[in-house]
Amino acid sequence: MLIYIFYFFIAIVVVQLFYYLGVFGKFAFAKPQHVTPKNLPVSVIVCAKNEEENVKKYIPLLAQQDYNDFEIVLIDDASSDETLEVFEEFEKEFPNIRLVKVENNEAFWGNKKYALTLGIKAAKKEYLLFTDADCFPSSKDWITSMTSQFTMNKTIVLGYGGYEKVERSFLNKIIRFETVLTAIQYFSWAKLGSPYMGVGRNLAYKKEEFFNVNGFIDHIQIRSGDDDLFINQAANKTNTTISYTTESFTYSKPKKTYKEWFTQKRRHISTAEHYKFFDKMQLGLFFLSQLFFFLLVIVLLAFQFQWIAVLAILATRYTVVWTVIGCSAGKLKENDLKFWFPVVEIALILTQINIFITNIFSKPVYWK
Repeated sequence: MLIYIFYFFIAIVVVQLFYYLGVFGKFAFAKPQHVTPKNLPVSVIVCAKNEEENVKKYIPLLAQQDYNDFEIVLIDDASSDETLEVFEEFEKEFPNIRLVKVENNEAFWGNKKYALTLGIKAAKKEYLLFTDADCFPSSKDWITSMTSQFTMNKTIVLGYGGYEKVERSFLNKIIRFETVLTAIQYFSWAKLGSPYMGVGRNLAYKKEEFFNVNGFIDHIQIRSGDDDLFINQAANKTNTTISYTTESFTYSKPKKTYKEWFTQKRRHISTAEHYKFFDKMQLGLFFLSQLFFFLLVIVLLAFQFQWIAVLAILATRYTVVWTVIGCSAGKLKENDLKFWFPVVEIALILTQINIFITNIFSKPVYWK
C-alpha cells in the first residue's frame, strides 16, 4: 500500500509543478509592464451601501486622479446611513461626479448587480473602471495605468486589488497571501488565454462588453459575482489583458477578525460554483493537489517510507513554489509574504477546508 501512496505522491507533485511552472510562471516570470498614456474617456464607478466613513476618505482620492477625461459615477444602493448625503456633497464639490440614487426594488432588493446596472447605464464615458467604496488607488496615476493596457482588441483589463499591511498580525498575512495567490491564478490564466475571474476592487472594461452579454442578466439572481461571474462569462483570450504596474494597484482595509474574513471568503467560494466547467475543474484540481501533497507527506514520513526520496521531492517542490510565489509577490509589492509562505500556505488550506464544510450546511450572507 505504501508504494502506491508514494507513486500517488509523485503524481501530485507533478501536478503541483505543472501549476506553478507551467501556469503561474506565466505571471511570475513575465517582463515588467510599461505605461503609455492613452487618455481614453473613462467612467470610474463606485457602488456603496452604508459606507459613510469609507466614502468620506476615499472618494476625494479618486477625484484627485491625474487624468484629463474622466467622471466618477457614485451609486448609493439604498443606504440607511449618511452615505447618500455624503455623495450629494461630493456632487456639489466636484463637477465630474455623477450621482445615481437606487431605491429598494422588490424584485432585486439588496442585489448589488441591479445597482451597478443602473450606474453603468448612467455612465457617459466609453470605458468603465470599477473599484469598491472601501478601496483607494495606490497613486494618482491609477486611471492612467489601468487604461494604458486597453487596445483595439483588449477591451477587458484585470487589475490587482490588495489589502493594507497590518504589522504583527498573522491574520493579515493570511489574508494578503490568499489575495496574492488568487491574483497569481487569474493573472496567469489570463496570460494563457483562459481568463476566468477578476476582482471588483480593480477592474476595467469597455461598456460594449457589458451589453454584449446582456449585463448581469444570466446570473442576476446570484447575489454575488458582479465581478468574477461577469468576467467568467464575458472574458476570452482575445479581449482580455492584465495590468500589474505598481501605479495600477488599489488597496482596501482588511478584515480585523478571523470571523469577518471567514464570512467574506465563504461568499467568494460559493460564487465559484457557478464558473464554467473548465474553470471549476482547474481550481478544484489545484486545491486538491495542495491538500493531498501535505496529507501524503505526513503519511509517508510517519512510516519513514522512502523518506530520503520524499524529503528530496519535498525540497524540490518548495524550491519551485517559493521561487514562483516570491517573484509574483515582488511584482505585487507584497515582498514580506515570501518569508511567511510555508506557514500561511498551511493556514490557508485549513481555512479553505473549513469553508467548504461550513458552506455545505449553511448559506453565506451577501450584499449588506
